[in-house]
Amino acid sequence: MIDTLIVVDVQNDFCRDGALAVPEGDQVVGRVNALMAEAGSLILTQDWHPEEHLSFASNHPGAAAYDTTDMPYGQQILWPDHCISGTRGAAFHPDLKTDRADLIIRKGFRPQIDSYSAFFENDHKTPTGLHGYLQTRGLKTLTIVGLAFDFCVLYSALDAAALGYDVTVIEEACRSIDLDGSREAALAGLRKSGVTLA
Repeated sequence: MIDTLIVVDVQNDFCRDGALAVPEGDQVVGRVNALMAEAGSLILTQDWHPEEHLSFASNHPGAAAYDTTDMPYGQQILWPDHCISGTRGAAFHPDLKTDRADLIIRKGFRPQIDSYSAFFENDHKTPTGLHGYLQTRGLKTLTIVGLAFDFCVLYSALDAAALGYDVTVIEEACRSIDLDGSREAALAGLRKSGVTLA
């Protein structure tokens, strides 16, 4: 039995043929569905960007996808346009069994700042509201799965650990972008933070 399962960004644009497809991203859906059936509490996150989002390379003249730029909150990778609010790409994968979700957290909807973590935007200060929700319900043991392991799952797990939660990441229910070695860096960061890798 899983106390609280957080399913991160299992959306069309992160799966096969999506605008920011994570290699084999759609292959996590069956495993995630099985884990959701075991969860006492279920929370889903959803990337939800406006078209003018400043993390999109298209909004920086002369920039290409995966370039970096300096933002007020630090260095930002510039991504292909993805998960634009209200589009098919932003919708959950059609095979994901979302009906049992207690809460859906949408993130990245502020044009000026990206948001990888389920807990904070990339300034590490602006909250999504998830921490308050978990505190109110007395939920302290979290299992995190989804896409992508080396970005949104990573940041969510690190923030959860820093906030004092008991955190497990089930790697087989995640997939990585693996941008310039980001998967190995994520593994090292999770281990150092005390997150359990299962």
